[in-house]
Amino acid sequence: MIIVTGGAGFIGCNFIRDWLGETFFVPDNRAQAGLLNLDKLTYAGNLKSLADVESNPQYRFVRGDIGDRALVGRLLAEAKPTAIVNFAAESHVDRSIAGADEFIQTNIVGTFNLLEEVRGYFAQLSADEKQAFRFLHVSTDEVYGSLGMHEAAFSEKRQYEPNSPYSASKAASDHLVRAYHHTYGLPTLTTNCSNNYGPYHFPEKLIPLMIQNALQGKPLPVYGDGKNVRDWLYVADHCSAIRAVLANGRVGETYNIGGRNERTNMEVVNTVCALLDELRPRADGKHYNSQITFVKDRLGHDRRYAIDATKLETELGWHAQETFETGIRKTIAWYLNNQDWVQSVASGEYMKWLDVQYGANDRSGL
Repeated sequence: MIIVTGGAGFIGCNFIRDWLGETFFVPDNRAQAGLLNLDKLTYAGNLKSLADVESNPQYRFVRGDIGDRALVGRLLAEAKPTAIVNFAAESHVDRSIAGADEFIQTNIVGTFNLLEEVRGYFAQLSADEKQAFRFLHVSTDEVYGSLGMHEAAFSEKRQYEPNSPYSASKAASDHLVRAYHHTYGLPTLTTNCSNNYGPYHFPEKLIPLMIQNALQGKPLPVYGDGKNVRDWLYVADHCSAIRAVLANGRVGETYNIGGRNERTNMEVVNTVCALLDELRPRADGKHYNSQITFVKDRLGHDRRYAIDATKLETELGWHAQETFETGIRKTIAWYLNNQDWVQSVASGEYMKWLDVQYGANDRSGL
């Protein structure tokens, strides 16, 4: 049994789907394996992303907050997990700029409360159970700050320099996880990943929002000059990396996960437009890139992120399987074939927030 927190979100749901479709820790005894998904179901959590695993007897969902210590303590006692994989986090930079409260509560206070309950649970395990137990904390490359255009990519030794309320809150959670290993002996692992993309991505983020805006004939707003650079990681590759770290990572260590696919925002948007031209041409025959428009830059917008995944590749033998070209084609095809899912999440509180953040006629999210 493992407990996954935040499993109804983008990366979490992909990890759960991946995990339930893969060999477990005990490959010849799968009936004894299980996965408990603890998720608060904020605006970005959607159980429709897991609808086809709900009937799996190895899967259980509990709605709840990682900051609810009574609930977490009860679930730990009941489930007796051999691992915790912590995806639970507020993760959108623009939202953190508009209001940081939820980011502090979830990413810092919530992680602290989770760690405290896990520490208590770990203390009462037998020696063999302690040897097998792992707490894996999923974090971001944004904790490292911004890179110069010709600067070496982030390694695990890079100094933390978070520049947004979101990245600062994630940096704090990383430090808490590190402290609980060094102070209390909790067997922790931390992963810092680059920008993910792929199926089930909430449509406030760059790639899915560009796909939807393009299909709906809306402007494709690009922040600033469009030359901000990100390293793009296909979500299935991220999931396989987490499994590798969980199985064979050295306790107390941090592993950077990246796709080695640096692209400017303009390159990403133009690629999306070109693939949509091919796969779903506009009725009027025009190119989707005619919808691109430039908007005022985000406050404190980091210029470049890039991940050096050498440690993960050399120690654990992991390598990304998707190039940006293969991954983005799969992603766009998935969105074109799953418009019902998109419409089910792109409504309600999400749309209200977009109106407040960007205006009813200028929905960006880049």
